[in-house]
Amino acid sequence: KRRPASCLCVTGDGLQIQCYQCEGVNYDCSTPEFIVNCTVNVQDMCQKEVLVKPDGTHYRKSCASSSACLITSSGYQQFCTGRLNSVCISCCSTPLCNGVKKKRPVPSAAAASGRALLFLTPPMLLHLT
Repeated sequence: KRRPASCLCVTGDGLQIQCYQCEGVNYDCSTPEFIVNCTVNVQDMCQKEVLVKPDGTHYRKSCASSSACLITSSGYQQFCTGRLNSVCISCCSTPLCNGVKKKRPVPSAAAASGRALLFLTPPMLLHLT
């Protein structure tokens, strides 16, 4: 029986998280075929490494224990520059959190001006009457 892709599954007394897992690929492996079940009560976080190399950006994603992940990520903070030879390691604790971050939509200029008109219109009408 297959579990839903983003469940925080309860098995007996333990919690099981799901993370994306791939090794040194040059594309962001946040697709269903890279989802794995982490080890119950041992691997309680997802880890994501982003390495900027001369041939492009490489990704390494995996399950991790919170202590190991937090120690590793803090040790690499000084190397997380976004430039060539940069290494960024992050940890998170929700299902599939080491995937692609979803960007919030940016309101268009028309929508923004529409909101401004909404606030300006009532006072202007009051002055006209």
